[in-house]
Amino acid sequence: MSPKMFPVGRFLVPPQGSFFLFGPRGTGKSTWTQTALPRAVRFDLLDPATFRELAARPERLEERLGAERARPEEPLDVVIDEVQRLPGLLPVVHRRLESGAPVRFVLTGSSARKVRREGANLLGGRAALRTLHPFLAAELGEDFHLETALARGLVPLVLAAVEPAETLRAYAALYLEEEVRQEALVRDLGAFSRFLEAMSFAHGQSLNLAAVARECQVSRKLVTGYLEVLEDLLLGFRLQVFTRRARRELVAHPKFYYFDCGVFRSLRPRGPLDRPEEIDGAALEGLVAQHLRAWIAYRGERESLAFWRTRSGLEVDFVVYGEAGLVAIEVKNTGRVRPEDLRGLEAFGADYPQSLRLLLHRGRERLLLGSGVLCLPVEELLRSLRPEVTLAEAAAQPG
Repeated sequence: MSPKMFPVGRFLVPPQGSFFLFGPRGTGKSTWTQTALPRAVRFDLLDPATFRELAARPERLEERLGAERARPEEPLDVVIDEVQRLPGLLPVVHRRLESGAPVRFVLTGSSARKVRREGANLLGGRAALRTLHPFLAAELGEDFHLETALARGLVPLVLAAVEPAETLRAYAALYLEEEVRQEALVRDLGAFSRFLEAMSFAHGQSLNLAAVARECQVSRKLVTGYLEVLEDLLLGFRLQVFTRRARRELVAHPKFYYFDCGVFRSLRPRGPLDRPEEIDGAALEGLVAQHLRAWIAYRGERESLAFWRTRSGLEVDFVVYGEAGLVAIEVKNTGRVRPEDLRGLEAFGADYPQSLRLLLHRGRERLLLGSGVLCLPVEELLRSLRPEVTLAEAAAQPG
């Protein structure tokens, strides 16, 4: 049986000039470049022969490009896949850009660590930054199924696999072997594996690094470094507290999410002491988080994503703030909305009456409750979330 082929149309819009394209492994960076830039010259640094040739003499990149003939009226597109494996190429790219030659570089990477340290500044701001994320529901269209997304996530590599469950289980191991070991990012892979598992309990929660360190039986300083590695590998991200014109005392700790709810599930242990609804709720919240994050990225970072929590315990899962307004979003893994589910949004609305407040649930009804809280099925909003529409517009139309 061959892998299922999903539509390759993505919401990512490339800039006119050179750019970095970051994204975790399996999100389709190579597929996207092949579709968007079919005539580009390609250098795949995961290919051993290509890597050895350019690692020995990075200037060979310029020699290889000199043999290419671009049409006078259009630039030559050059794709370098997994550029973080050989940051020594970046000075060569920089010289080429400085020369004014008609060339556009697309530099893809699944780790931002070395590129940000050694490459981004070298390019002197001549390369923009774009990110590619797991599929959005609106990208998949009729191929999007909420239950499947919650179980397996939306990483293209996983969804297109012959055995999606097996591919998902192997995903974290792929990073441990190919990224962490090869780049010597951590000394103790066993401790880092325990850290990945411990962080699955922090998914969607306030981040307590001291508690994670105790669970992993390592120092807090080491856990802080592990978290930086996790974020540099683009496997997780932190959300900060929304504090603009705050009227209440707020918590200080950020929240943490894995980049894909399927990857979270693959790392989260399950046993008789683990309630399924607890894991399902965290997966649903993560699915909404990754959609909002991708939507913001594809809109050109015109909005920011945060959360809101007071020291008294009132909370809103997500706060989106930007030129299109202020939107507070609460996610409930339930088909029935109860009055107590509105408490956080009601409090937020009292402090920010200009905000749009949404409660996303697993039911089928659209309701207007409390002091103007719009309750709608989570699947409807996800299906309507496209870069060209605002959150208010997405919430107003059925998916």
